Amino acid sequence: MDKLEKIFSLQRQFDEDLARRRGLSYRPEVWVQKEVLAMLSELAELLDEVNFKWWKDPRPVDRQKVLEELVDLLHFFVSTCLKMGFEADDLYEAYVRKNRENFNRQEGLTAREGYKS
Repeated sequence: MDKLEKIFSLQRQFDEDLARRRGLSYRPEVWVQKEVLAMLSELAELLDEVNFKWWKDPRPVDRQKVLEELVDLLHFFVSTCLKMGFEADDLYEAYVRKNRENFNRQEGLTAREGYKS
């Protein structure tokens, strides 16, 4: 099992345990809405860790806290994938395709507007 598969497995175990303990049962689209709201909340916490508030005196960035917020995001992101029936392989393959497309766009190898080299 590779690392991404392990993350998906651990998240599946946690999600199933949480749903059982708390008696949670939602339709997939409702789960996604809840997960997206949770990710937005975590993104706001991440922003706070990197001196987003330009009107305040900056403080040193705590890399460990940044990492914790990124992991929180990853938890909710992977949970969303699972709720929609996607597995680690699906995410990997979609990522590779999109990465290739992004490179092609930057190299002007696309019919899309705004990407001429």
